[in-house]
Amino acid sequence: MKIKQAACSIIIAIPMAVMAQEAPQVIHLWTNGAPGFETRKDIPERAASYWVKNVNNPSVTVFLPPKEKAAGAAVILCPGGGFSELGFIPEGINAAKFFNSIGVAAFALKYRLPRETNSVYSMAHPHEDGLRAMRLVRSRASEWGIDTNRIGMVGFSAGGEVTSMVAFGDSAGITNAPDPVDQVSARPDFIVEIYPGGAGIPPTLPANAPPAFLLVANDDNHTDSVFKIFGLYRVAKIPVEVHVFAKGQHAFSMGTHSKLATIKGWPERLTDWMGDNNILDYAVPAKGVK
Repeated sequence: MKIKQAACSIIIAIPMAVMAQEAPQVIHLWTNGAPGFETRKDIPERAASYWVKNVNNPSVTVFLPPKEKAAGAAVILCPGGGFSELGFIPEGINAAKFFNSIGVAAFALKYRLPRETNSVYSMAHPHEDGLRAMRLVRSRASEWGIDTNRIGMVGFSAGGEVTSMVAFGDSAGITNAPDPVDQVSARPDFIVEIYPGGAGIPPTLPANAPPAFLLVANDDNHTDSVFKIFGLYRVAKIPVEVHVFAKGQHAFSMGTHSKLATIKGWPERLTDWMGDNNILDYAVPAKGVK
């Protein structure tokens, strides 16, 4: 009986150990909390169903591909949710699993939410979180086997607006900043915007705007944002690819729950684009990187 009990204990302990090993690492963007809001860093988040709310200590959750598949590229994932919540499961965790499947490291960002009820934050704060996430990942790239010239940003809906703010705004490292992370460039080497909103889109693109992949459904009210960004890229003669599907509406995430073949297959179009631009081949310089 003692032997059987011991065996049972071992059998139970092994899965628990495996589960502990598989739990993704969570890294807060600032050790002591977000600047100016340090006293709020221990306020717990709220999560249910697919969403996360009440983000007061912004973070990235780390998802790394198997070493044998790693391409040396990485993405910061910015889930949508109208700045009142984060669709963290479909556009954070599930998106990360897709990128891992093609060899890309993924860092799912939990940014602060200025439109949540009784929020103390403004639109400047998710922008600040996006910049910091880019700098943090780039500053630790060697730790994860990432090429510092292959770090992109992927945004869904409101997360696309965070991506626009970071990619089209001032992203240079802050010279002589007390925190070495802030000295690192926050410029994405490429961006992917899926049904983005309109915030963060400038009148003209900066000369160093990164190559872009844009995607939306024609029956989504965010088509205008995609067309506007696409037009700016055309004028600036910076590489861009755009896909507009006839149907799909809004917030189809990675397409897994859609009945439409085009929506289900959209991640394959992104994989093709990343492959064509050498983002998935560590040995070849990525196209369009300035």
